Amino acid sequence: MAEFKSKILIIGSGPAGYTAGIYAARSGLEPILVSGTEQGGQLVLSESVENFPGFPHGLSGTELMENMRRQAETFGVRLVNDKIVEVDFNHRPFECSSENHDVFYADSIIIATGASAKWLGLANEEKYRGFGISVCATCDGFFYRGKNVVVIGGGNSAVEEALYLTTFARSVTLIHRRDSLRADRHLQNKLFNNPQIRVMYDCTVEEFIGRDNPPAIEGIKFKNVKSDKTEILPADGIFIAVGHKPNTEIFQNRLELDRHGYIKTMPGSTKTSIEGVFAAGDVQNPEFRQAVIAAGSGAMAAIEAGRWLSR
Repeated sequence: MAEFKSKILIIGSGPAGYTAGIYAARSGLEPILVSGTEQGGQLVLSESVENFPGFPHGLSGTELMENMRRQAETFGVRLVNDKIVEVDFNHRPFECSSENHDVFYADSIIIATGASAKWLGLANEEKYRGFGISVCATCDGFFYRGKNVVVIGGGNSAVEEALYLTTFARSVTLIHRRDSLRADRHLQNKLFNNPQIRVMYDCTVEEFIGRDNPPAIEGIKFKNVKSDKTEILPADGIFIAVGHKPNTEIFQNRLELDRHGYIKTMPGSTKTSIEGVFAAGDVQNPEFRQAVIAAGSGAMAAIEAGRWLSR
């Protein structure tokens, strides 16, 4: 067991975490960043990122996060490949325990653990992630201009994804396992009035179908639960929109969370319900889920933490 002490401990290594580290390190706060199990966060699942400023020709999500990691290390962020599994915010310095049985003491903490997309867990799903299967229309919709895509889900996120994709795609098919959508009525009205969108009810996805060299999705196999009939639907891209799960399990009963499990922060701030603890990125902002916004909130958290420490 090892002990680590720092002025700022950053939990999470996505855009919010790395940016917080860069800002904190440049302010002389000598932050320690514990990466977690998903190094680089959800962005590493993106084959190509073209909407992050500063890269006119785009780059892969893995490349972008590797650049952020190297930049953080260059400015003095101490990176620890471990996962925080327990936190104690009842006294200062704050105390966090890791999966490797190490203990981290910090005067201030920035939580940037993100939110993980919910997947279907089907055969070939992981194989084609980033090769036709996506969980972010805003991130990847541009690549399907003039093509036929499928959205899986029936809530607000699924309907919003379908509507957004009509900006680019030739056609959008929304597949839902129930006989009615769960989305808000005004969103459903917009969906039903859009001639580019077809809705298929009572259908469950059985399998993702694609080719290997190069890997690319080609369609899905689905079953109508009422007729028990199985069919194959060709598709150039598939967007899974069955929700996200904030990575906040260890903060339950430690911080104030909203009803969906996201960390509550003060309006226009990254301050949480515990003084000296800040939250940045998707773990406290389920609305946008964009790397540039997460990075911005990481910068906010580092600035606010620095101000709090210098009181």
